[in-house]
Amino acid sequence: MFKINSMAYEVPLVSGRYAERFVEFMEGRGISRQALLEGTSLEAVLAQPQGVLLTMKQVIELMGNAQRFLPDEQAGFEFGQQLDLQGHGLLGFALLKQKDYRELASMVVQYLRVSLPILDMKVSCSGEDLRIALQDVWELNELRPFMVQVYMGSIYTLTSLIGRRFHFEFDFCTATSEEKWKKIAPSAFLSFGEKSNQVVVPLSGRPARDGNNELAYYLASARSKEEVIDDEHMEVVARVRQLVMKYPGREGSLERVGERLGMSARSLRHHLKSAGVSFHLIRSQVRKTFANRYLKDTNMPLQKIAEVLGYSDQASFTKAYRSWTGETPGDMRRGVAQSSQR
Repeated sequence: MFKINSMAYEVPLVSGRYAERFVEFMEGRGISRQALLEGTSLEAVLAQPQGVLLTMKQVIELMGNAQRFLPDEQAGFEFGQQLDLQGHGLLGFALLKQKDYRELASMVVQYLRVSLPILDMKVSCSGEDLRIALQDVWELNELRPFMVQVYMGSIYTLTSLIGRRFHFEFDFCTATSEEKWKKIAPSAFLSFGEKSNQVVVPLSGRPARDGNNELAYYLASARSKEEVIDDEHMEVVARVRQLVMKYPGREGSLERVGERLGMSARSLRHHLKSAGVSFHLIRSQVRKTFANRYLKDTNMPLQKIAEVLGYSDQASFTKAYRSWTGETPGDMRRGVAQSSQR
């Protein structure tokens, strides 16, 4: 995955279902929704119809606000354990026929990278061990250990489908006793103060998968085909947003994004249409966010901004910006300059 610039924090990217699951988790610990969301901009956002996407700024705001209610450092891991396949809304039917555990793990990680793009993950194999390493993407600062634990808790639940003995390595320390960690993760050995955040899953001795295994039963019973298809479309939307953020210029065209997703432009349009959005809308939202930041926070010439955002000339950029905001880029910049002089 890519390193994020500051403008990307304003782009809707993370499914609101995670925020709702987190609110429910906190309510289970006696913290009311009102107290958790107090002082944030999320109450109105989460009241929107299902399918809303949160910006990373909003995710950080929510998790940061929750920290005052979470003296227990195991809370992140325990919340992550609730994010099973059903919790992530994964495209489970693609996994039903998968018999190779290494390939299965790679598919699960790929789905997580799309559904919850807060940390990146890399899968590798060393002998009979499968390794899932977490990699930083966003500047999480003091929230980083909590988010790492959320991922680790979820990986603990998901990898229980392919193994029973895990080794979790964290690159930060803990004040919680080994006994307490063992209580919530009995199938794992956890070590802290390591060089990286990763999970080692031994694969030796695992039986071959059959058509009636626990994963197939779980997925088939947990989600209807229609729900899975809906999730597929929404996850494509999230991945498209992610790629357009990385390539806001000419490399972020429909055709180029489709190539990076391994599908034709026609197929990509179908997924987006089924999710109720268009590629043009997604790209315009990202471009608008980036344009506003460039205009407000930099002295970059308008012609250069147009080039960076993939427009053929300044006039095309000006026309697009006026359609988004009702004013020209020059008007925006003059307004910012006048405000700063007051």
